This record gives sequence, C-alpha cells and structure tokens, in this order.
Amino acid sequence: QVQLVESGGGLVQPGGSLRLSCAASDSAFSYRTMGWYRRAPGKQRELVAYINPGGGTDYADFAKGRFTISRDNAKKAVLLRMNSLKPEGTAVYFCNSNTFALRWGQGTQVTVSS
Repeated sequence: QVQLVESGGGLVQPGGSLRLSCAASDSAFSYRTMGWYRRAPGKQRELVAYINPGGGTDYADFAKGRFTISRDNAKKAVLLRMNSLKPEGTAVYFCNSNTFALRWGQGTQVTVSS
C-alpha cells in the first residue's frame, strides 16, 4: 500500500524557516500532481501549494512569496520550503495528490511561536 511519510516540522520562531519533506512509496508518483496541505487547530484542512508533474506550481494566497514547493521524482519526494513563518502557520502539514488518491500520512507538526 502506498505510504506518505512527512518530516521536517518542528518549533520555529516567527520569521524563521523550515523545510518539509514528503516521501511517497508510489510507482505513479512522477505522473501525479502533488500538494501540501495543512490543518490548524480547530480549523479545516486547507491547501498550501501544488506542483504538477512538469514542475508547474500554484500556491494559496498566504503562501505566495514565502513558500516554495518542489519535487524530486527520482526520490519520489515533494518538498516545501517555508520562509518568514508566522504564528498562524502553526498546523499539521500533510502531503497528498491533488485528488487525495493516496492514503494520508501522519503529517508533520509545525509550531511557530516565540
């Protein structure tokens, strides 16, 4: 069964940076549009960013200019570089395809606090 394993979260001060990684055991990975999502406490899951098989990207408004999504098809990995983090970025971050075709992983906790 396809697994998604997210990592790289942690505690960071406002204005800091983190790089999240998602490893997928998926033979079709290079053909999928992949996304990062997040779920903040008491809120619904929301999209952070997408990257399509060709490397084209799209971002939620809050992520534009601060976050960068990338992928390594050889490693079946999708990355999210987050700069200038804000306290409202505190959430559990997940990856999945844009159609939620893969089984959700555990996510990685990001806490932005001084």
